[in-house]
Amino acid sequence: MPQTNPAMTLPRSGPFSLDDGDSYAAWRAWKLEAHPREVSALLVPVEDLANPSPAERERILDLCRRANMAVYDTSGRSGHPGPALERALRGFAASFGMTTVEDHRSMDEEAVVSIEVVDESARPRSGFIPYTTRRILWHTDGYYKFGYPGAPVIRSMTLHCARQGKEGGVNELLDPEIAYIRLRDENPDFIRALMAPRAMTIPEFIEADGRIRPQSTGPVFWVDADTKALQMRYTERSRNIAWADDPLTSQAVAFLRQLLRGGDEPFLFRHRMEPGQGLICNNVLHTRTAFTDWEGKGKGRLMYRARYSNRIMNTGLQQAA
Repeated sequence: MPQTNPAMTLPRSGPFSLDDGDSYAAWRAWKLEAHPREVSALLVPVEDLANPSPAERERILDLCRRANMAVYDTSGRSGHPGPALERALRGFAASFGMTTVEDHRSMDEEAVVSIEVVDESARPRSGFIPYTTRRILWHTDGYYKFGYPGAPVIRSMTLHCARQGKEGGVNELLDPEIAYIRLRDENPDFIRALMAPRAMTIPEFIEADGRIRPQSTGPVFWVDADTKALQMRYTERSRNIAWADDPLTSQAVAFLRQLLRGGDEPFLFRHRMEPGQGLICNNVLHTRTAFTDWEGKGKGRLMYRARYSNRIMNTGLQQAA
């Protein structure tokens, strides 16, 4: 149960402990100084997607240490949509220690999920917002698969643009550690509320094939037991979600929603990925705006996504503090 999981207890020391103000102040100063300030600073040219060079790899790792994300750019050299490109994407992820891939209902033989517009006959993807042209609200991936036996924790992901739509489809990105800083600076008790083991609950869901995804209950923030890194699960959805019924949690959620929607956060980035570009990240907060797609089979917006239980290597707290 969430209450007995040591990964979900409030840390007693370190920058994410509410009782260790000195460690937090030192880490906060490092974080705000080290974090990139423009989306252009996240871009890393990559010559060969399947085999990034040592310099490319170190540049991406450095960005993931400082911002938990990087945007790689193959300038279209990554290849045409299909299994070869998907294998290259998996090889790229593996070079950063991302090897334990999520067993997703919509993944193909390469363990990659194609995010594209589908009709009602395209089971099991039909009926879910990512496979439409509609906007996707702020979230971290896998927030609904957490807190029950066998549930995978999604710690990292890649999102590769194979084809872009006609208009729109812009991603917004925010490092969860920046969200943590803003919440803690506003009111440390917001962190206490969002680290509570029953802060957020996503109810049980019955899949189209009759399988049951159990109720998911857990914190918004917690510290990973192995890496000592801060993890986050969040969704801006207003339906089929239950927040802890107390004023402090309500205030914390309202503050976080305003932070994400207010337009004043300098470290909130907006980027429309071009074909051959992709996001590699430690499961950062992100959105997608609505888009207008191209007409015709095989011409519409296509993103390849793979999600992992591994954190990107060498991006835990030990390297950041």
